[in-house]
Amino acid sequence: MHCLRQRIGGFVVLSMLVLFMTACVSEEENAASESDNNDNTDDEIRVVTTIAQIGEPLSVIGDEMVDVESLMGPSVDPHLYNPTQSDISTVEEADMIFYNGLDLEANMVEVFEQIGKSKPVLAIGETLPEDALLTDEEGAVDPHIWFDLNLWQQALDAAVEELKAYAPDYADQLEENKQNYFEDMKEMKTESEKLADIPDDQRVLVTAHDAFGYFGEMHDMEVVGLQGLSTEDEIGVSDVNETIEVIKAYEVPAIFVESSVNQDSIQAVIEGASNEGVEVELGGELFSDAMGESGTEKGTYIGMYRHNVNTIYEALSEGGA
Repeated sequence: MHCLRQRIGGFVVLSMLVLFMTACVSEEENAASESDNNDNTDDEIRVVTTIAQIGEPLSVIGDEMVDVESLMGPSVDPHLYNPTQSDISTVEEADMIFYNGLDLEANMVEVFEQIGKSKPVLAIGETLPEDALLTDEEGAVDPHIWFDLNLWQQALDAAVEELKAYAPDYADQLEENKQNYFEDMKEMKTESEKLADIPDDQRVLVTAHDAFGYFGEMHDMEVVGLQGLSTEDEIGVSDVNETIEVIKAYEVPAIFVESSVNQDSIQAVIEGASNEGVEVELGGELFSDAMGESGTEKGTYIGMYRHNVNTIYEALSEGGA
């Protein structure tokens, strides 16, 4: 019943937002027709993103040329996020909006479709080639593309190109900053190669939901998520039991909770395994759909990725670093 009330409430808020956006779009279109030749480089470009995995890199690349605000902070689950009334003014005041897409922010798509009639709105994940995307057994696309450093670089590149098109006077500096940032990503890729040292029989990553598919593909690890691609998926007793069987079969030494997902399901697996005489440790907390606190290393994309690599390495390798 609580879940039903939550969904109805989210639908009402979303409907109000869409109606508001439709009215605002008409006003903005009228204003735009009066000044088609405005200069976009007089001030900072006001950018709004959904997740910080997009916002923080763009704030680094944009430097003083952009003012970036992300709607979803630490511990916020984008799968379940409903736009709030305060989001109305935030997106209305933005010059450009970037979101992940691929059904990650499912409850906000209608809002973005409306606002996209009057200003640049880009789903950066949907700029990637379809054959580069992972799908589950039912054919649903995995939206967690930021866990493949190569794919995320391509997605961020699409966002920067949009920024350059919006403000051509900033293009050269944006390009230079982008290349510098991509060098940092390249270094992170090199750092993450230590995951190859994890013994073959321990290369199984068990997490709360199926967010690490791209991570597993990139680092040659088997990934098991209690929930499916979305945290809306329910967890049943069979999911817990099947995960315990995987732990037993592979002798998995540790499993992981996620910062934006309830920890109860992972604790249920640990307790269930213990009841069957199998001891598995809690390997630590990983960042999946949300990053850490702003102003900390874990609140940066590269710092978040580094934390996950180190946490996984130390928990799964024999005598980790």
